[in-house]
Amino acid sequence: MPPSPFLPILLVTSCYTSIVAANDSATMAEFLTTLTPPPSGWSSSTPSCTWKGITCDSSRRVTTISLASQSLSGSLPSDLTSLTSLRLLYLQRNALSGPIPNLSSLVSLQEVNLDNNNFTSVPASVFKGLAGLQNLSISNNPNLLPWTIPADLADSPALVSLQAAGSNVFRMIPEFLGSLSSFPSLRLSYNNVSGPIPSSFNGSGIQNLWLNNQLIGMDGRIDVLASMTQLQQVWLHMNKFSGPIPDLSSCHSLFDIQLRDNDLTGIVPSTLTSLPSLVSVNLDSNKLQGPMPDNPRNIKLILGDSNSFCRDVPGPCDSQVTTLLEIAAALGYPLTLAESWTGNDACAGWTYVTCQGKDVIVITLSKQGLWGTISPAFAKLTPLKSIYLNDNDLTGSIPSSLTTLTQLQTLDVSNNNLSGSVPTFPPSVSLITSGNPLIGKILGDRSSGSGGSASGGLVAGVVVAVLVDENK
Repeated sequence: MPPSPFLPILLVTSCYTSIVAANDSATMAEFLTTLTPPPSGWSSSTPSCTWKGITCDSSRRVTTISLASQSLSGSLPSDLTSLTSLRLLYLQRNALSGPIPNLSSLVSLQEVNLDNNNFTSVPASVFKGLAGLQNLSISNNPNLLPWTIPADLADSPALVSLQAAGSNVFRMIPEFLGSLSSFPSLRLSYNNVSGPIPSSFNGSGIQNLWLNNQLIGMDGRIDVLASMTQLQQVWLHMNKFSGPIPDLSSCHSLFDIQLRDNDLTGIVPSTLTSLPSLVSVNLDSNKLQGPMPDNPRNIKLILGDSNSFCRDVPGPCDSQVTTLLEIAAALGYPLTLAESWTGNDACAGWTYVTCQGKDVIVITLSKQGLWGTISPAFAKLTPLKSIYLNDNDLTGSIPSSLTTLTQLQTLDVSNNNLSGSVPTFPPSVSLITSGNPLIGKILGDRSSGSGGSASGGLVAGVVVAVLVDENK
């Protein structure tokens, strides 16, 4: 009988299987020498596939290393890349030290848990090429040298959980994390992460977001939360986040949001405490304004005493206070206003506000580094005589509603980035618009610079500014 044509293939396959199994055995033998004390049941005189906590497949390839809570110390082999069938690596709650071992190109690896150890560094490329990785947990390793979330994890499309709390992570959160198709859990608490929440988190499927207690503090606004409709738990406390709390009414599964100890300003959305799943909210130690939030569902609501709600109980603010907060909203609720505009009486020492009796007659916000737009709500303050918004970074147009202010004498919006047509004010109004190169132009209208009506508005705006300057 002629030899089978498949025999050479079988021999090669058998030879390869024996070689890689031997490689696994050699790596595990090294593993044994690095641990103190040796794990229970581990001995150089017995096959590694029989050791406690080790699982192998039918080809004697190591698939699981499970040594959680074994009181182990020592270090790990520098390179585990020969364990190409390894799927689960559990080493949490020990006293292991030294560098994280090289795990690169272990395409079968699904879960890595190195929590609660004493590892000292995360070498470059240790997580490269982990195409099957789903869960990576390295929390509570305080002795790690400062390290950043590696870009190599962008090649782990199956990643669903990254836990690295209290592990000396620093710098910004990389944008690629928000682009992973299914990534519900991110925990980076108690680190030195800085910068804003990545814009790529917009619309992401993240459910649990823990970014609290950063050493220096993350900053920027938290608007992106509004589009993260899968959110269930959000911990952002002890940072430097600023601006208003966004409308989270689309986050139907949100049950816990911790925002205390930040620089949040503005009005608490009325929808926040009405979210159907919400159980706990902490807003203490911010600079929130406007009405005290109602609590119709009697959730655990912590407001503290450092915010600037206009009243001590839920209910509307004074009409002038409400209007001034509308004006602040168009400016992004700047911190400078939040720190001054407190209480329910705008004429009780509010900075940038001048009153005559109980009427606000002058608003002076010159040179405050403001951005945003000019609110039409200015028109609600009918006794206004002067508005100074010059030397900021305001955009948009001058609201036509301001022309209805019958007592207005001066409107200075010079040296901003305003655009659009200039409303027609009565001759009694000193209107200063110089230093706005786009004034009179409608952004996005290509005809505005070709001699059409928009360019005519530009000329008119410049003429008004020149005439005003000459008459000063």
